[in-house]
Amino acid sequence: MELVKRYQIRGVPGEISRFDFDGRTVELCSPQEPSGHLLIAHDGQNVFDGKSSTFRGKTWEMAQHAFKVSHEVGVTPPVIIAVWHGSTKADPMGRAKDLSPQQFFQEDVQVKLPNISKGDLALLRGDQYLESIFNSYVPQILKSLQLEISADKTALIGSSMGGLSTLYAAHKHPNKFKTALALSPHWLIGGDSLVHRTIKELPAPGSHKVWMSRGTKALDAQYKPFQDLADELMIQKGYRKDLDFVSKVYKKTGHNEASWASYLDQPLRFWLKD
Repeated sequence: MELVKRYQIRGVPGEISRFDFDGRTVELCSPQEPSGHLLIAHDGQNVFDGKSSTFRGKTWEMAQHAFKVSHEVGVTPPVIIAVWHGSTKADPMGRAKDLSPQQFFQEDVQVKLPNISKGDLALLRGDQYLESIFNSYVPQILKSLQLEISADKTALIGSSMGGLSTLYAAHKHPNKFKTALALSPHWLIGGDSLVHRTIKELPAPGSHKVWMSRGTKALDAQYKPFQDLADELMIQKGYRKDLDFVSKVYKKTGHNEASWASYLDQPLRFWLKD
């Protein structure tokens, strides 16, 4: 855990810290007073810093939203840990390898992409990525802050493939966090079989809260039949609509940081309001 830089972002007190964990960049936003909540975010490039964002400098504005919602509900803002994905010029598919529901694809869910071989599937590293988050990055950062934050107060958030990884993590690490916030989960990559396997493997109702959402423009418009199926399966599983499970459709939003930032306050409120 090596500190690389510190920088400020508009509207947020204090600084963002950027760390290197053996080649993986992880960023931290921590309130000045001790916090009892932890938010872990995928695609850390796009969370705080417009200079590193892959969408024309647009970020999730996650820290700004978190501070605003926390003030509204009367809690200290959460610690936010943003984990960068592993795509590089040398490994352009690094993000997909990191955020894949590895076990599902390697066992029985067919990846609906052309020219994908068993050899390609053997390179997936979604399991190790999550192991590193929960057993290395998060513990080391919380130790440096001298904080202990319970799973009940911890949420994981991601969009697209990050949405899939968030739901998958609830299966692989159910005792590490209790709220899964999956925006625009990329069901297209596995179709109905991915929806069925994902919902089947989620924790039983009563222990976790799950948020899912999608837009109506561009790629997000194609998610409708799959998200409708996911909603149906969640209710069949026993999750209670608008209590421990929320599914939202945001008209005129698409598959980009600007769209997710436009309604980020709502999943954060779903998590923090209790």
